[in-house]
Amino acid sequence: MSRTTVATIHLGALRHNLARIKAMAAPSKVMAVVKADAYGHGLERVARALDAEAECFAVAALGDGLRLRAAGHRQRIVVLSGPDQPGDIAEMQRLGLEAAIHHEAQLAWLSEASATRGRLRVWLKIDSGMHRLGFVPERVAEVHARLAALQGIDPEIGLLTHFSESEVFEGDATRAQIACFDAATRGLGGPRSLSNSAAVLGWPAARADWVRSGGLLYGLSVVEGQSGADFGFRPAMTLATRLIAINRIGKGERIGYNGTWACPEDMPVGVAAVGYGDGYPRSAVAGTPVLVGDARVPLIGRVSMDLITLDLRVAPRAKVGDRVTLWGEGLPVETVAARAGTISYDLTCGMTRRVLFVEDEG
Repeated sequence: MSRTTVATIHLGALRHNLARIKAMAAPSKVMAVVKADAYGHGLERVARALDAEAECFAVAALGDGLRLRAAGHRQRIVVLSGPDQPGDIAEMQRLGLEAAIHHEAQLAWLSEASATRGRLRVWLKIDSGMHRLGFVPERVAEVHARLAALQGIDPEIGLLTHFSESEVFEGDATRAQIACFDAATRGLGGPRSLSNSAAVLGWPAARADWVRSGGLLYGLSVVEGQSGADFGFRPAMTLATRLIAINRIGKGERIGYNGTWACPEDMPVGVAAVGYGDGYPRSAVAGTPVLVGDARVPLIGRVSMDLITLDLRVAPRAKVGDRVTLWGEGLPVETVAARAGTISYDLTCGMTRRVLFVEDEG
């Protein structure tokens, strides 16, 4: 236990972030996206923290909706991938979940849905340019009419799409997707949902009736060069460990597997108890920042399964047992992700089972 890497989840930050999203998106309503185990923060933990303020949760799969209902959450819950097989529809009706409908096969299954179980709320997904899930624009009116004619379907049919690069503010791709969605849904009733987190920040014209915010809820940004904190959001996760060794290594000696980093002088090298076995990215390059106490020091050598090595020349007072922060307050996870060639979502979702999760109400 003494060497456990600890992920602290800041419940107050989650509540702050949801309140900020609501203020930014108003008068639009907010779907709090808690898919992928709430972006690695813990599904039930996050839902419990937000229960009093969240009007709706969005998940990727039926199983997550089941977990939320089992935990006692009574909000609207939208399953963003919809039913994966025919039997899912009856279960969604039983649980009072809402389904995104994006494929012809799902329409066939819905035709067998019984209204006696309660009418299923659905969201018609439109492929406005992402080319992943959704009906092509030319079919939207037809599919909408088919859904409206089904007895087991709630007459209020939602309309949604997903942006491929909304983090590029003022970009042509998102502008084209908005125009495509507007044209495809013209004259159709029902609530509309276009915006993900990045669009909440950079595309106010796309907020519509509902926004679907995931990353910002956890204080995360995918806007290049900017962290969630730059937009007024607070990190909901701090990943930390301890310094377990400090060694004096001579000039020219090489550090770690394959000796990818050589000491430019006689110097102190710290060893911290964290590695890719905990979810810290193996792809993080030399120079990736880490906090030892309050001092920002660079990673050196390769990340191994259980350990990382650190250049402590700028932290001469460091000692064994000092706290080592991998990301969180004072060190944005976006900074680490950029040095690892990925995005912040990837890192928070990548925590492994040996990481100890603790909660902080502050």
